[in-house]
Amino acid sequence: MLCVKQELLADLAAALEQLSPGAGAKAAFESPKVAAHGDLACTAALQLAKPLQLNPRQVAERLRTALLAAPAFQRWVQSIEIAGPGFINLRLLPAAHQQVVREVLTDGARYGFRPAHGGRVIVEFVSANPTGPLHVGHGRQAAIGDALCHLFASQGWSVHREFYYNDAGVQIQTLARSVQLRAKGFKPGDPCWPTDPDNPESKNFYNGDYIQDIADAFLARQTVQADDCAFTASGDVEDIESIRHFAVAYLRHEQDKDLRAFDLKFDQYYLESSLYTSGRVEQVVQRLIAKGKTYEKDGALWLKTTEYGDDKDRVMRKQDGSYTYFVPDVAYHVTKWERGFTKAVNVQGTDHHGTIARVRAGLQALEIGIPPGYPDYVLHTMVRVIKGGQEVKISKRAGSYVTLRDLIEWTSKDAVRFFLLSRKPDTEYTFDVDLAVAQNNDNPVYYVQYAHARICSVLAAWGGDVATLAQADLSPLQGREAQALMLQLAKYPDMLSAATHSEAPHDVTFYLRDLAASYHSYYDAERILVDDDTVKRARLALVAATAQVLRNGLAMLGVSAPQKM
Repeated sequence: MLCVKQELLADLAAALEQLSPGAGAKAAFESPKVAAHGDLACTAALQLAKPLQLNPRQVAERLRTALLAAPAFQRWVQSIEIAGPGFINLRLLPAAHQQVVREVLTDGARYGFRPAHGGRVIVEFVSANPTGPLHVGHGRQAAIGDALCHLFASQGWSVHREFYYNDAGVQIQTLARSVQLRAKGFKPGDPCWPTDPDNPESKNFYNGDYIQDIADAFLARQTVQADDCAFTASGDVEDIESIRHFAVAYLRHEQDKDLRAFDLKFDQYYLESSLYTSGRVEQVVQRLIAKGKTYEKDGALWLKTTEYGDDKDRVMRKQDGSYTYFVPDVAYHVTKWERGFTKAVNVQGTDHHGTIARVRAGLQALEIGIPPGYPDYVLHTMVRVIKGGQEVKISKRAGSYVTLRDLIEWTSKDAVRFFLLSRKPDTEYTFDVDLAVAQNNDNPVYYVQYAHARICSVLAAWGGDVATLAQADLSPLQGREAQALMLQLAKYPDMLSAATHSEAPHDVTFYLRDLAASYHSYYDAERILVDDDTVKRARLALVAATAQVLRNGLAMLGVSAPQKM
């Protein structure tokens, strides 16, 4: 129906241009808020009333008269009605709805895609420091970030996936000391194990079983290989630098296994330490000083972030000479801009909310052409896990939290991805393990995948060549349920566009559940494999198109579309 909508839009633009020169450029359709009002709506009459000095309904009447004479409207529109103060509602002919079936079967996996436009977007997500296994919060990031990448690619963007992590901070030093103690034969609870909650160097010691695994591998002088680093252990328990490098490589390797289980791969890993060794952090600081955007106070260097909307100025360099954590973030985002990424999206936890204003302020203060609002942020809340009716808080593997691998092992990659994308990122979410493995309609991923498998079963029973259905006579598709299903198929391209623009991959899960519901209703209403060959092929074309869009939507989420269940 995309071609139908484009034809109608062209005629609408021409009619608006006749009414008010220049108005044609703003021609647009909306979806009626109430489905019973029609298939498409237009609010142009309300917008043109004031410049034309007419009542909105008068404008609507003139516009309706012009549209009734337009070729595309005569071909595809059943009725044009004026409602309320001047809304124009269009009801399309069945033939217009039927066109979407042919479009889907012709475009296949590319249905809803837009041509490449040259824009480059970098999506940074997961970005977990290598101090332990990936937890379910990282899993939510992984699901959101990967789905965003698929969405951007569908809308013509060139997409770059990036994983950013700190390999040399205080947390890493604490990790190294934790491994060192385990390598020397000590364990949590021993008198020498740091437990002082008031000592910042001890309160975050790592207690999970994975620390012992790292220590054993280090003593065995193993070599570990991650996607972005490799290291061979010295086996010397006093060699803290060797322990640090080995632990980082070991945990990056473990994270890679988690990511592979999630069917996720990154284009690049970026080290925070490289921003210091390359001099980029110092360059940013010196430029800000030179621009007059900083000042000294109480022995610290401050950035005038209030000039860019922050609620107070922020310390950049502390009294001890070290930089606060947002400074390397500013330097890092300069590299994104310099690498040609005109759009940048960061998927992070809501605990990073405070960094947004100061990072953007730092980028604006540099005055190097970076637009306001760069980068975008998609913030997500953490995830509670329920299993057997009880909240699960501790993993033996991690020592203090449920890992992403735990969740995948308990359910499946498909369930984890779909469930973690089934709510807006910034809303609290409870992952119900028992529901995720249930084979019933209460399980949303099962419900959607079952609709696809059900269609594949019908097509297999028919046994014909699906490719030939694109030429089927679609005129028998007149029933209410068939019309509703075709309308759902027609919504897919606009849904993709809107979800990309709003950076809202959860919209895809909402759409898929609605599409699956429409299909199940259609399946219950009309028998598909009837004796009349024309009717049968029309209905087969409709369900084959539905299967295609279900596959396409699930692929946006990184979820499979099984043929049998």
